[in-house]
Amino acid sequence: MSEYQYYDFRAIDRPLDQQQMAELRTLSTRAEITRTSFSNVYHFGSFRGDPLAMVEEYFDAHLYIANWGTRQLVLRLPLRLLDLDTARQYCWAEPAEAYQSGDNLILNFFSEDPDGVEDFDRDGDGWLASIVGVRDQLAAGDHRALYLAWLFLIQDGEFGDEATEPPVPSGLGDLTGALHEFAEFLRIDPDLIAAAAQRAPDAAGAGADPIRLADWIARLPAADKDTALIGLLRGDGLAVTAELRQRFRADIATAAGSGTAADDAADGKPRTIGELLDVAESLRR
Repeated sequence: MSEYQYYDFRAIDRPLDQQQMAELRTLSTRAEITRTSFSNVYHFGSFRGDPLAMVEEYFDAHLYIANWGTRQLVLRLPLRLLDLDTARQYCWAEPAEAYQSGDNLILNFFSEDPDGVEDFDRDGDGWLASIVGVRDQLAAGDHRALYLAWLFLIQDGEFGDEATEPPVPSGLGDLTGALHEFAEFLRIDPDLIAAAAQRAPDAAGAGADPIRLADWIARLPAADKDTALIGLLRGDGLAVTAELRQRFRADIATAAGSGTAADDAADGKPRTIGELLDVAESLRR
């Protein structure tokens, strides 16, 4: 099989300007560059750019896949929407790490096939589009992707059986399409996800209730509504929406008596890595 490397970058919160597009063009003469994307396929040679540096400077999401089994996903979010301390409860070591770059949080995920072979039932084209919704969910306070990344870290049993799990987000048993794609891309063990979901809180589901949402909006202080509207008119719609969704989720979770953003384990006792791995193994039998 000939070499195959696929690079896909997306600018979500802000489009690229002409100068940025010109700077990116110096990295590749063949890449397809638009105001919101940069993509290229290599069948020989290598890309001259540094993907992490490109995300730090220009983009909000990046996906890489190669036919020798390497996969990489990088997400950038404003720290005001997801702080470093929260992210590092789950993503604290390679191949799922979180770090700060300026006012942003970078999440870097790296998956290798143990046999060094990529299964090309699907190539890279379109995969980032199916995953990138995870970024919006994280920005809105949904931490399921972080917990899945933690499962990705521990699934090979390299961090000690007695270490305990971080806060368990609700809804692990009812993943969105983007979360399913995220888990598939990183090759997270489905049985381990099923094991973790056995004691995860149920999804709140309140966000889909227009009556409850309308009542919550009616009770917002007028000053907060004015601030949100100013942000929308200034073009900060994604950030404003994410912040309001975070606040809504937290208020609904508190009203339901489930603590902070429904991130507490069902019985309040965190499980050990060993316990989760044992349950996953029993599900495989």
